[in-house]
Amino acid sequence: MPESANGLFQPGGGTVVAMVHVSALPGTPEYEGRFELVVEKAMAEALLYAECGVDAVMIENMHDRPYLKGAAVGHEITAAMAVLGREVRRACKLPVGLQILAGANQQALAAALAGGLDFIRAEGYVFAHVADEGLMESDAGALLRYRRQIGAAKVQILTDIKKKHSSHALTGDLSLAETAEAARFFQSGGLIVTGAATGKQADLDDVRAAKEAAPDLPVLVGSGITDRNVRTYLEVADGVIVGSFLKRDGDWRQPVEGERVQQLMKAVGR
Repeated sequence: MPESANGLFQPGGGTVVAMVHVSALPGTPEYEGRFELVVEKAMAEALLYAECGVDAVMIENMHDRPYLKGAAVGHEITAAMAVLGREVRRACKLPVGLQILAGANQQALAAALAGGLDFIRAEGYVFAHVADEGLMESDAGALLRYRRQIGAAKVQILTDIKKKHSSHALTGDLSLAETAEAARFFQSGGLIVTGAATGKQADLDDVRAAKEAAPDLPVLVGSGITDRNVRTYLEVADGVIVGSFLKRDGDWRQPVEGERVQQLMKAVGR
């Protein structure tokens, strides 16, 4: 496993990663035509997170729906995310990661390297599944070879297992623990366990199963975190990725509210 950003993702670390759902990017259906405003909004949200004491920030092109898949994601998105990542890191001075939807893991790795970022979140790392965008095939082998090719060994790769917004009927004979074991065998830098959809809670037993299957890897909960359940999850998981709860009315499409971030961090104990 590559060395993580200043020990950010370590077993037992209790890391809190806050999501910046960047506004729609150039070429996508909801893009409003002023990229500088997209950057300014992302920087402002990241700075607010930093002031409230989160450990890291992750940017994601959530507003680019409907998403393209993998290599179909345009170069303009990769370039935009690299610029956004670098500016967000300059603003908040925290470790920063990114995800490019949907399943554009190599693009995310390239953007992270160009932006000087610390980690990416990768979909479809092991085993195939059917997502909103269609069939997602595994890409661990290609992704790790690409990381070696471009010299991005310091970029940690966190991988979803049995991810949200997906059907896993294709691998219905494989447990989440077996999926976690495969991701570990294929040199994942950390595992992410989610609920069925954005904002939906993960099953605590699934989190335990992932920890037991890969005790040497950090395991994060990637959806459904609130101020009421975060302590429960952190008794098992090594960190949480939080988005929806930090937004107005708990809606990922709304702006970040500092009061909600403070509520979460108070519940965490910091």
